[in-house]
Amino acid sequence: MAMLELAEGGRLYYEWIGANGADEGARKPVLVFLHEGLGCTAMWKDFPARLCARLGCAGLVYDRRGYGQSDPLRVGRSIHYLHRYALDELPQVLALLAGRPYVVVGHSDGGSIALLHAAEQVPGLLGVVTEAAHVFVEDVTLAGIREAKLAYGEGKLRGLERYHGAKTAQIFGAWADTWLAPAFSRWNIEYLLPSIACPVLALQGSGDQYGTAAQLHAIEAQAPCARMAMLPDCGHTPHQEQPEAVLEVMAQFIKELERK
Repeated sequence: MAMLELAEGGRLYYEWIGANGADEGARKPVLVFLHEGLGCTAMWKDFPARLCARLGCAGLVYDRRGYGQSDPLRVGRSIHYLHRYALDELPQVLALLAGRPYVVVGHSDGGSIALLHAAEQVPGLLGVVTEAAHVFVEDVTLAGIREAKLAYGEGKLRGLERYHGAKTAQIFGAWADTWLAPAFSRWNIEYLLPSIACPVLALQGSGDQYGTAAQLHAIEAQAPCARMAMLPDCGHTPHQEQPEAVLEVMAQFIKELERK
C-alpha cells in the first residue's frame, strides 16, 4: 500500500500501473488519472490499466484527500476546493514522476482539476483528456446532484461505502453541499481556458445527467488547442459505459501527442 505524505499533513493513497516513475529510461509519458467527485482509484476499475497497456505507457492513479484509502478531509470545503486540489495537492503527487513527461486524464471533478492544472502551463505536461468536465455550473448539474442527495438519504448509494468506508458520509456531504451552496452557483473557470497551451481532448456523453454540450463547446472555443468529442447514447461515465470507444479516441489523441 503506497502512501504519499502531504506537506500540510495527511497521506494520499496511490498506485503505479506498469513501470513506475523511477524508470529513468522510459521515454513514453506517464498517464495520471484524476477521479470524479465521488470516485477513487478503485472506481476506475480496469480502465487505466487498459489504456496504459494499449499505449505502452506507465500510469499513476491516486485518491484525493478525503477519498478512497487516503486520509479524511481535514477541514470543510470552500467554493475553491477544485483549485486547492489542482494547485496544492496535485503538484505534490506529480513529484512522484521525477520529471517525466505526462498526460492528465480527468473525469468530472477530475476533468475540471486537470484544466485548472493545465492553465498553469507546467513543464512536462504534454496534454489533457477530460471526461464530463465542468467549467461552469448548469441547472442540470444541480438537479442531478439534488437527485443524488435524495437517493443517498434513502440509502440507495450505500455502495459508496465499499470504496470510502467511514469517510463516505463526510465526502458525500462535502461534494453535494458544496455544489448546492448558493455561492457555488456562480463558480466558473472559463477565464483560465485561454491560458491552456497544451492540447486538450474534451469528451462527454450525450445523455450526461450532470452537464450539457455547452461545457464541451466552452472548452473547445476558449482553450487554444482543444477539440471535443460527444459520445452518443452515453451518460456521465463514458469510460464505463462505452469503454471501447473511449479507449480508441483517448489512445489516438495521446499517440498524436507522443509524435509532437
